Amino acid sequence: MPSFDSSPTLSVWRMLLALAVVLVLLATTGWTTIRPQHTPKDARAQELVDWAHDRIGRRALPDPAAPARTIAAFFASLRPAERVRLAEAHPLVVGNLDGVPVPLRYRANRISLARALAAERPRAEDPRLTPDGHQEARRRADRFASLLRPGRQILAFDPSGSGRTAEVLGDLEHARRVSVIVPGVDTNLLTFQKTARRYSAPAGMADSLYAAERGTDPGVRTAVIAWADYTAPVGVGIDAAMGRLAEDGAVRLVGLASALPGDARVVLFCHSYGSVLCGVAAPRLPARVTDVVVAGSPGMRADRAVDLETGARVWAMRDADDWIADVPHLELGGVGHGTDPVAPEFGARLLSAAGANGHAGYFEPGTRSLANFAALGVGAFRSLACAGADSACLRGIFGPAPVRRA
Repeated sequence: MPSFDSSPTLSVWRMLLALAVVLVLLATTGWTTIRPQHTPKDARAQELVDWAHDRIGRRALPDPAAPARTIAAFFASLRPAERVRLAEAHPLVVGNLDGVPVPLRYRANRISLARALAAERPRAEDPRLTPDGHQEARRRADRFASLLRPGRQILAFDPSGSGRTAEVLGDLEHARRVSVIVPGVDTNLLTFQKTARRYSAPAGMADSLYAAERGTDPGVRTAVIAWADYTAPVGVGIDAAMGRLAEDGAVRLVGLASALPGDARVVLFCHSYGSVLCGVAAPRLPARVTDVVVAGSPGMRADRAVDLETGARVWAMRDADDWIADVPHLELGGVGHGTDPVAPEFGARLLSAAGANGHAGYFEPGTRSLANFAALGVGAFRSLACAGADSACLRGIFGPAPVRRA
């Protein structure tokens, strides 16, 4: 007689539990968790119109939706002064266009940030706004000013809606290894960096990882990208339980990975809902992406790692106190994200997350989770600590060398 754990009854109960979770989410958050908010005029939309009518001599400008290689070839054909002219005339286009030379994107985004700051400051005193509107305007102005500080390298910036951005630490053009951090819910311009709980925000995650990578192997030329360049779900609501936003974000992530300069190896570090996005993107990732690492994952919209159809190694970790373990790991009618990536049947390489202390602590300095991230970022596989008492997570990478344990 089959046990309860292997019987159809358990599957029925799991489906009922998932439905109950969805009903609670709908009752508490509504059909969508992206709530209306004040949105300034979409300057980028206007710049796209202006871009379509602009010319370099008699040459039309390329379609922004063209492949990155087409964009790269166009900008390579321009004189330096022509490139600068486009960056100054259309900074919100040039600064967000895969294939544009990285230094030119940095320059364009500084122009966009300065303009956004100048437009936002008066709104903080606008009598037509509510006190909440004034506070939001002040917070946005503070964020723009922070991103404009000398030395910051902003690879993407769009202030429309809740905003998107991406920041680079290190020399992206000459890096031999590039780490891309893909964050989860509640990621936007205002939450891109935090003072309290610093390492739970994308900018802090990147700072921590970049320092840890340099400490692990100072001889490796690395760069880290804090990639908040997609529209993330707001809160743990129905959008977080479905894949629509992950599908939209996956297009942008694949574009980034495909357009990075040089031939550096790339590792994706995908946290929480970011791991859903990485799972959706996996089949289309370029070969240069050698490793996909998920932490605190609700699922990757796949039953098994092999179903991701990627040549990259798939790694997973979860802290013992991470609440995500209590989320039903299944998919029903488009709701839910599939098998738990740390479940043995999924087939990921399991890493230790010792010291992470919950769902938001994976990038905290001094944790085994961060040490494992840094080791993967620089390719120091022998420094990895597997989740179990053996070196099973390193199987097939090299011989049975001793591995430090948590």
